[in-house]
Amino acid sequence: MGIALLLHALAAVVWVGGMFFAYMALRPVAASQLQAPQRLALWAGVFGKFFPWVFIAIGTLLVTGFWMVFAVYGGFDAVGLYVHLMLWLGILMILVFLHVFFAPFKRLKQAVAVEDWPAGASKLAQIRVLIAINLALGVCVVAVATGGRYLLT
Repeated sequence: MGIALLLHALAAVVWVGGMFFAYMALRPVAASQLQAPQRLALWAGVFGKFFPWVFIAIGTLLVTGFWMVFAVYGGFDAVGLYVHLMLWLGILMILVFLHVFFAPFKRLKQAVAVEDWPAGASKLAQIRVLIAINLALGVCVVAVATGGRYLLT
């Protein structure tokens, strides 16, 4: 249980913390200091490095989460509402991420490759909104994970 919980928490930190850093620190600096070609190339590169870590985090979260629910607690009937809420918010986050990865991010990379800066800017704007949504969901999951046992029983 201890190793599963540790891996679960670390995976959440990687994903949610990475989104927080990208949205709250990197985005404003990149927007204020870089012109569109450099900014779009930067984001295509940053996402290209970060998104494989998100896939690893998602796999780790799913494996460790389901392992804890079924091997430690005996199934979803035995866990509190907060665990169900974490799962559904997590699934929603995964769906948003998969959309980002397979749609606007793919098109951002294509736009950067052919130097279509207006199209790239449009895709980056889409990604920015979706990451803001996922960051908000991720913060909610962290709140539920840390306080849900006490507040949602």
